Amino acid sequence: MIKKHIPNAITCANLFSGCIGIVHAFNGELEMAAYFVLLSGIFDFFDGFAARLLNVKSNIGKELDSLADVVSFGFLPGVVMFQLLSQSDGPSAYLPYAGFIITIFSALRLAKFNVDTRQTEDFIGLNTPMNTLFIVSLPFIQKDYPLLISSVPFLLGLVVLLSWLLVSEIRIFSLKFSSAGWQQNKIKYLFLILSAILIPFLKFLAVPLILVLYIGLSLIHFRNIPKQTAN
Repeated sequence: MIKKHIPNAITCANLFSGCIGIVHAFNGELEMAAYFVLLSGIFDFFDGFAARLLNVKSNIGKELDSLADVVSFGFLPGVVMFQLLSQSDGPSAYLPYAGFIITIFSALRLAKFNVDTRQTEDFIGLNTPMNTLFIVSLPFIQKDYPLLISSVPFLLGLVVLLSWLLVSEIRIFSLKFSSAGWQQNKIKYLFLILSAILIPFLKFLAVPLILVLYIGLSLIHFRNIPKQTAN
């Protein structure tokens, strides 16, 4: 049946978009790379949506999705961080390779996700698309804050912090909707509404705030849920 191949075709589009973004990132065209990350994110959302809608979820689809995400949301942000570190006044020519630590921890996070039965509804640790969205926003923010984004301690601090968040035990809510009801999804609606308010006013500067908002709302949301529920 043709319909069973539709989600995988969308996943492949995610992968293809990520590959194009990587080419732009290696060429120093970081803003173009960011646009292809957004395109990959759209495909990443709709492959799972299509699989649920068509009722054709499969193990190979899950594995393919993770492999595509390693490229689009693992290797690509690693290249962007590599380029940002290359543009900084680092003490060593080898320092920019630290950016690929993001790629390593993204792969670890995706491998963990595939075998962790606690993550069927929500996430344990920061998801790779959100992490990537934050990283690709940095070149845009750099226009207004060049000294900050070009600071080696700042960039290396981000590498350490984001790598830890990717594999941390922090419980993060998923943006997948099983129903449209407010009561079941109020934390998701609140996050989307606040994000929609921030973006028009702050544009790419809103992305770091959205990341903090995402983690903060997740901590509040799961604070009163017994620990054993997440295990």
